[in-house]
Amino acid sequence: MTRFIFITGGVVSSLGKGLASAALGAVLQARGYKVRLRKLDPYLNVDPGTMSPYQHGECYVTDDGAETDLDLGHYERFTGVASRQSDNITTGRIYSNILAKERRGDFLGATVQVIPHVTDAIKEFVTADLDDVDFLLCEVGGTVGDIESMPFLEAIRQLGNELGRERACFVHLTLVPYIASAGELKTKPTQHSVQQLQSVGIRCDILLCRSEHDLPASARKKIALFCNLREQAVIPALNASSIYEVPIAYHREGFDREVLRHFGLPQPEPDLGRWTEIVRRLQQPEGEVEIAIVGKYTDLLDAYKSLAEALTHGGIANSVRVKLNWLESEQFEGPNPNYESLAHAHAILVPGGFGERGAEGKIRAVRYAREKRVPYFGICFGMQMACIEAARDLCGIENANTTEFGATSDPVVGLLTEWVRGNALEQRSENDNKGGTMRLGAYECDLAAGSHVAEIYGRRRIQERHRHRYEVNINYKDRLEKAGLRFSGMSPDGQLPEIVEIPDHPWFVGVQFHPELKSKPFDPHPLFTSFVKAAVTQSRLV
Repeated sequence: MTRFIFITGGVVSSLGKGLASAALGAVLQARGYKVRLRKLDPYLNVDPGTMSPYQHGECYVTDDGAETDLDLGHYERFTGVASRQSDNITTGRIYSNILAKERRGDFLGATVQVIPHVTDAIKEFVTADLDDVDFLLCEVGGTVGDIESMPFLEAIRQLGNELGRERACFVHLTLVPYIASAGELKTKPTQHSVQQLQSVGIRCDILLCRSEHDLPASARKKIALFCNLREQAVIPALNASSIYEVPIAYHREGFDREVLRHFGLPQPEPDLGRWTEIVRRLQQPEGEVEIAIVGKYTDLLDAYKSLAEALTHGGIANSVRVKLNWLESEQFEGPNPNYESLAHAHAILVPGGFGERGAEGKIRAVRYAREKRVPYFGICFGMQMACIEAARDLCGIENANTTEFGATSDPVVGLLTEWVRGNALEQRSENDNKGGTMRLGAYECDLAAGSHVAEIYGRRRIQERHRHRYEVNINYKDRLEKAGLRFSGMSPDGQLPEIVEIPDHPWFVGVQFHPELKSKPFDPHPLFTSFVKAAVTQSRLV
């Protein structure tokens, strides 16, 4: 029988509901329970696929091709449970589905309303496709009091009544700010947030209190009194030096104990050994490497959230601290490129991205890494730029470019119009909608015998997640390989280049997919483990 834990937030946004949900899931797993996590997003976009990384951060992609909220990345990294299309829903998708039904006449002329039609659709989403799990942790995006969140709050209120307290638990995350001029923590914002939650009919069962300072017993007692809770149900959620300390911290404060107590379930001792070892390696590294990330969304690092975490995982695997140097790619354009900012880097990475801005700077960063023999990792757009750089500088194809930026006489990278997914042919055109029309989700790739990547993976066939609209043009493969660029990973039908490498370079790999989406702290992705290892070797040479 599945129990449901609903996590809401109050006072301000960005308190870390996604991290709290993921960490709770990890600790419940450590006690032997099976978990699944879901996210309800209140915005009207159908999914994050067409949203600016500056506004929304990273768009996380699942194996089944869903473009989802970045919190699903936290869920996977902490629990190892692969997310699915059914684990993220938005207001836009709910309304889109309901309006499609209304146009078909499915409601038989009835007036379509928020209650019951929207709330029923939300409840159906929350309770569907669960398999055999002990806990479904469901995070509600936004902040209590936001008008956009009201249908979701009403839906989980109804679910709470229908399921009963033996199957539903409400966790509320709030802020307890410290006022420096007064020298004290203030509990009033938390009290008001809980009152707002109660005003929509939801009684908080467990309260998580985010704070930069220790929560004294007196403050905990006061919050419990005014929020109608037991003191033990008021859980401090203090800042941690690493997000991977949070499962241990929550267990220490009794968060998982209170959840299991609420449901009247057994409390077997958790095995937190892997989290203890991860924290030890983070706190006691044997060295440090600097990796330069040459991107275009560096003003909002959430745009590269999975990438940053995957590099940290590579550091964990190599017992080193990875220092990330975020560089805006446009600084390498123009007559005076700022190569000095790359001089101290032990490795260079060019991540994914869309659009022409900063592309020439990324190409120059690729050239710098190739010529200076600095370990290079190109991901998605970073692989495409590596192929264009090789075409221009090694093959002498001066006009080599991508059709993403307009017409070109030498389209080394071009729009993909059709490909095979499983046994089905998928087709796209330039006039299609932008949302959900890329090559999305997990695809297989065959690795060349004796290649560097085959050695890294330790096998000849892999499966990785994609999110891109343009592909390296297979017609340029022979010329690029004669110039020294090896196509070491191809789609099973041999038509789509997936991986390129330079065999006589210390470490030079470009991949069309996004390996960062599958990396976990307790199971680092082999490409990131190998890349950081190459950076360690480079650090000993400079």
